[in-house]
Amino acid sequence: MTTTRREFLKNIGTVTMGAVTAAATGPLQAATPDGFPPKRGGDPRHRWAMVVDMRRCIACQACTVSCSVENQAPLHQFRTIVSQYQVKDLDRPEQPVALVDLPRLCNHCDSPPCIMACPVRPQRATYQQKDGIVLVNNEMCLGCGACAYACPYGARFVNSETHTADKCTLCVHRIKAGLLPACVESCVGGARVFGDLRDPKSEVRKLLARYKVKVLQPEKHTRPNVYYIGMDVKFEHNTDRINKRG
Repeated sequence: MTTTRREFLKNIGTVTMGAVTAAATGPLQAATPDGFPPKRGGDPRHRWAMVVDMRRCIACQACTVSCSVENQAPLHQFRTIVSQYQVKDLDRPEQPVALVDLPRLCNHCDSPPCIMACPVRPQRATYQQKDGIVLVNNEMCLGCGACAYACPYGARFVNSETHTADKCTLCVHRIKAGLLPACVESCVGGARVFGDLRDPKSEVRKLLARYKVKVLQPEKHTRPNVYYIGMDVKFEHNTDRINKRG
């Protein structure tokens, strides 16, 4: 039987993160060859991804607003946002601090650590579809925050209204209807490009072939599927250590 949030809290009361992992147990799912639980739902003929062209982003926050309207995230909580960082060139300390913008969202990784962190069994509340989109089953989620803690990109949060994990879904409901994610459709500069990595004619495939792209924190081996064109190398590994303004 799947552990519900009410049953979980009734049985253990106030617990630590370690106790959450130990307590929410049950029959384990058969792991895939890479050790991850089986993917659920989605069309395996597709592998959805996003390319963000930093040269086109004007940090207008249209993506943030449209996402909030589309997905009804609580006030002051965001599934995607353009964060502003203060960056100082240590090789040229006489230069003033630069303000640099970085659009951020869930990276829908091929090896998502958030899934492995989820304590719910037998099926985890956080899971990945066969098309690569990482989702949360809110009816199963305990709201413990383990997945948010495990995400190296700060892309998850515990929704203050539902008290369950929340994140970017690439607007999966819009994809099913043949529409683009809200952030892509509203992007003023055309900086966000969405498409299918399994389609050689898709715009994302063309951009990846044409430009040298970067991903955030490649040393984490999560294999992200949000790619950046023109991203400052300082962001590749140091987003947690750069002073963020918003």
